[in-house]
Amino acid sequence: MRNLLFNISYNGARYHGYQVQANAVAVAEVLQDAIEAVLHVREPIVGCSRTDTGVHANSYFFHMKTACNIPCERMVIALNRALPMDIAVHACREVPLDFHARYCCTGKEYLYKLWNSPIKNPFMEHLVYNYRFPIDVERLNEAAQAFVGTHDFRSFCALGGKEIGTIRTIHRFSVKREGELVLFRVAGDGFLYNMVRIMVGTLLTIQEGRLSPDDLPKILEAKDRRAAGKTARAEGLYLNRVYYGGEDIEQLNIHAE
Repeated sequence: MRNLLFNISYNGARYHGYQVQANAVAVAEVLQDAIEAVLHVREPIVGCSRTDTGVHANSYFFHMKTACNIPCERMVIALNRALPMDIAVHACREVPLDFHARYCCTGKEYLYKLWNSPIKNPFMEHLVYNYRFPIDVERLNEAAQAFVGTHDFRSFCALGGKEIGTIRTIHRFSVKREGELVLFRVAGDGFLYNMVRIMVGTLLTIQEGRLSPDDLPKILEAKDRRAAGKTARAEGLYLNRVYYGGEDIEQLNIHAE
């Protein structure tokens, strides 16, 4: 028995997230279809994270335990031939049998892309959040530092989230401009349901003048979703990097920006 760890990227525009669902097409289902086409057996796979409908991944990991003896390099080639254009396999590596793509993860980095122009970009449809109002990037970057550290992020968790604990540590949060793109980059030890989208949406609510940067500590203390700002749209969000601690696996974050 082998345990294979795969690094992939995907455009989530036409998928209802990563997890297999009964009545909608998900990334995991398409991956299993491709694996079945190559191995002629439907192997179970375990992903590093759930992603919501329309959310993308620059770097995503899943593991699969299998008795197949196909070399990792050939598995990458074979799966890419079987997969649609919006999912790519970048690497495959054999890992110890007790390695778990989700539970061995020590942190993640998300990237949120916002197209900040009165003129929309037709070549980025479903890949960015089109936001036509001016943005003071330096002000929002300064405000975002209130999220850094260990906090109870209950105010930044969507109502209905199933997480038992809501304390998370954010290691860094930056807001930068690259031409018409405004990039929100946040890394932490873990994230609650819709947490990144609510943090970005709350920063945009500050930009719109309906909240102040000084409100952020009070919003954290409130532990109430209603105290925070809006939820930013799903199409701007990317799982960008997954951390496992070992340098050899970190290097597999091939497509991270």
